[in-house]
Amino acid sequence: MRYLILSDIHSNLPALEAVLQHAAERGFDLTLCLGDIVGYGPYPNQCTEWVREHTRTCLAGNHDWAVIDKMDIADFNPTAAQATLWTREQLKPENQAYLQERPTVVVEEGFTLTHGSLREPVWEYITDNWIAQQSFELLTTTLLFHGHTHIPAVFREQRDRLPQIVLPRGEQKVILDQGRFLINPGGVGQPRDGDPRASYLIYDQAQSAVEFYRVDYPIAQTQEAILQAGLPKSLAQRLSLGQ
Repeated sequence: MRYLILSDIHSNLPALEAVLQHAAERGFDLTLCLGDIVGYGPYPNQCTEWVREHTRTCLAGNHDWAVIDKMDIADFNPTAAQATLWTREQLKPENQAYLQERPTVVVEEGFTLTHGSLREPVWEYITDNWIAQQSFELLTTTLLFHGHTHIPAVFREQRDRLPQIVLPRGEQKVILDQGRFLINPGGVGQPRDGDPRASYLIYDQAQSAVEFYRVDYPIAQTQEAILQAGLPKSLAQRLSLGQ
């Protein structure tokens, strides 16, 4: 089985469409989404509707929860909060209902899915090996796929020491040969590792490997739509910087 694993689409339809075309050329069987379908970007309904129709499993992200008032936006920065309030006004009732139903943790055959960490599945970022270790201690499967940071990463569990970190750059295949791993596909709609290209991965279960990919997309199209929607200018500007 080959799983297309997406995270942090953030209402960026042009990025999502580019990823889907790129992934189709490489082949996959099922699609899984790690949350934050909405927030920041100008296409919340289109992205949510695609996820509703085409993914087998989708997790709850913090922006998804904030949009449906399931999380207080007081902890959001002013730009994220403004985008959340705008998205609340735009989102159709059926898409709101879909976000309401999203689980925080899902255990599949041999792997686990969440948006953030296993300690705080919707909110905590796995940003370093100490935080990664806390999730390894709660993990009941071999693999955890998570998102939230918008940065592609692999944490490999190590005996008697903190996990090893690998930060894939560009197209890279990582063999999951021994031990347990925490794996982040990066962000489809708002990468934050200095590379503005959309990020995703394919998990090849038969080969026990993950394939990381980066994809060019028409950033200017999303930027123009952000400005036309009256969303903060900084949300458009950051897309060109991969921040």
